[in-house]
Formats: sequence, C-alpha cells, structure tokens
Amino acid sequence: MRLVQVHNHHNGVVEWEKRELYEWLTDVFVAPQIQLGRKCTPDIRAHVAGEFEKEGWALDVKLDQELGLTVFAMKDDMAFQLQTGNMSRAPYDLLKLEYLYRDGRIKCAALAVPTRAGAHAIGDNIANWERVSNELDLFRMVISIPMILIAFE
Repeated sequence: MRLVQVHNHHNGVVEWEKRELYEWLTDVFVAPQIQLGRKCTPDIRAHVAGEFEKEGWALDVKLDQELGLTVFAMKDDMAFQLQTGNMSRAPYDLLKLEYLYRDGRIKCAALAVPTRAGAHAIGDNIANWERVSNELDLFRMVISIPMILIAFE
C-alpha cells in the first residue's frame, strides 16, 4: 500500500499541520507489505488501526449510544474515517464527520479511500478517491469541515 494523493478540503491540511500530525497521518499509508487485492481490507484496517492505537487514538468511537454509529478513530479535536467498502458508504462517512464538526466535538478530520485503481483491485463498486474528491468539491457548501481526503493504492 502506498500514499498516492491528498485532497485539501477547506484547509484541512493546515489544520493537520498545526497539530504536527500531517506527516504522521500520510505516513500511515506507506505500507509496502500490504498489497491491494481481493480480501485485503482486513489487513488494511488492522494496519491503520494499529498505527492509530500506537499514537493514543480511540478506535470505533460512537457518535450516538442508541444508534451505535461509529467513526474509525478520534483524538482530541480530530476524527479519522477509513472506507474500503461500498461506494454508498463514503457520503455517509462525510455526513458523520460533518455532524461531529457541527456538534463541536471536532475541528478537523481525514477520510482515507483507495484510488479508482486500488478500489478496482479490492472489488466491485468500492469507494474511490476520484469520485469522493469530486463529490467533496460539489458539496463544498454542505460539507464544511476542514478535512483531508487521502488516496492510497
């Protein structure tokens, strides 16, 4: 797995740099031991979870106790979401991050998704950076949270 590209949405890069975490976050996606392909998502998720856990992030943080909605990781005023599943889940991830932002629980976020080529290697109709990036641009007035969209393959 390798980092390919970062989309800067509403100055998200600046927010991660202010916290001195931008380089660390992008380095999480430099993992040559992980090859993207069918059935690789448990390996990706385990690797990313391990890196976040080492840095003291809380994993699978509930947004709401009754509904059981979660985000992949949270620490201080930041949230992180990883999407390696169906494309229909990516807008939902953006909605969860925007909710946390508007609720005052976070000030910035990051969402990591594979590139189109990486998504194709993983399976059919998998969330991909190109589409999510275009949707972020389209809905820039709706998704107002400073965030970065990370592309890996």
